[in-house]
Order: sequence, then C-alpha cells, then structure tokens
Amino acid sequence: MSTVIWHNPRCSKSRQTLAILTERGAAPVVRLYLTDTPSEAELRDVAARLSVGTIDLIRRGEALFRELGLSPTDPDAVLFAAMAANPKLIERPVVLRADKAAIGRPPEAVLDIL
Repeated sequence: MSTVIWHNPRCSKSRQTLAILTERGAAPVVRLYLTDTPSEAELRDVAARLSVGTIDLIRRGEALFRELGLSPTDPDAVLFAAMAANPKLIERPVVLRADKAAIGRPPEAVLDIL
C-alpha cells in the first residue's frame, strides 16, 4: 500500500512528518505540492478523506489568505479554487494512504493512518 506525502522541504513540520514516515518503513512517495499543485478535485478528495471542513485544509494564518481577501465563511468552491491557484495556502504536510488522509500537525498525527 503506497503512502504519499504532500511535502514542503522548507517546513519543519513537513520534514518531521517525512522522518516519522521513513522511520516507520512507509517509504512514501514525496509530492512537492508547491510545484506539483493538487487540482481542486484532489483537494476536495483530501478534505473528504480527512472528514474536515474546507477551511481546516487552508492555512488561515498565511499572509496570502488575507491578501486575497479570503474569509473562513467563504463558500467551499472559493476556498478550493484559492488553494489550487495558490498551493502555499494548503495546510501541510498532508499524508495519504489508501482511502485515509492525515495532516501532520503535529507530525505524530499521521501515525493513525499507517
């Protein structure tokens, strides 16, 4: 069963999550989501796997969130489009395995899907 991590090597939580995965023998496929941007459909799928609201998949503290005039009350379609157009807004790291997903905040949160 393959494991995929949407990874940003500049992010300490992403690096820590990747380390946890490799220490557990997961051998994840690393997707550099800032350059290999997920589509809106992929983002919708991940939100469904996470069983969270769209706003929980977006980095609200990111300056870009405010610069784009986004709000937690925006419709899902607006938030998914913003993340697809600006992958910096995607909460990271995201780990996918089978039909499950986890956000590595804290990094140990991904252990539940291994």
